[in-house]
Amino acid sequence: MRHNKHRHVLGVKTAHRSALMANLATALFTHGRIKTTLSKAKALRPFAEKLITLACKAAATEDPARKLHYRRLAIARIRDVDAVKKLFDERASEFASRNGGYIRIYKLIPRIGDAADMALIELIAADDEGYAKKSKRKSGAKKAPAKGKKAAAKEAKAEEAAVEEAPAEEAEAAEAKAEDSEEKK
Repeated sequence: MRHNKHRHVLGVKTAHRSALMANLATALFTHGRIKTTLSKAKALRPFAEKLITLACKAAATEDPARKLHYRRLAIARIRDVDAVKKLFDERASEFASRNGGYIRIYKLIPRIGDAADMALIELIAADDEGYAKKSKRKSGAKKAPAKGKKAAAKEAKAEEAAVEEAPAEEAEAAEAKAEDSEEKK
């Protein structure tokens, strides 16, 4: 059955899509960062991460037959021996300590000609930790009571007043310092 097999079709035939993914993956592994449309970047991420996983498996194993097997699987998918060589020989050691998440996508402004959503897709450095995870509240902790609109407005006004007073105090301190330095002369 073909249920749930309709992801990242990109409006092209299967052969065109596989060639497109192979070319994008080759450019990504060669250059480390490419600019493409958002839909192509989202389709490329799982494709390229599977290839990086093959490279990591090849780096982890000691059996030369298994290493060759993983390399041939990657060559079968992207059909560029130079890109596979760069991935397996140079980049695989960078990703050996990571458990997935090898690629990051940044959204860019739409393209001028056709307003297509653009994206920058890049390989993540090995030492990049990414965003810190948000700490979860304990289930027994209670939420603070919701404040009304009036209380929130009063707090906002108090914060604005504090921000306005701070530059005035700094200016007075700078003037006093300048006067002290003039007196010393």
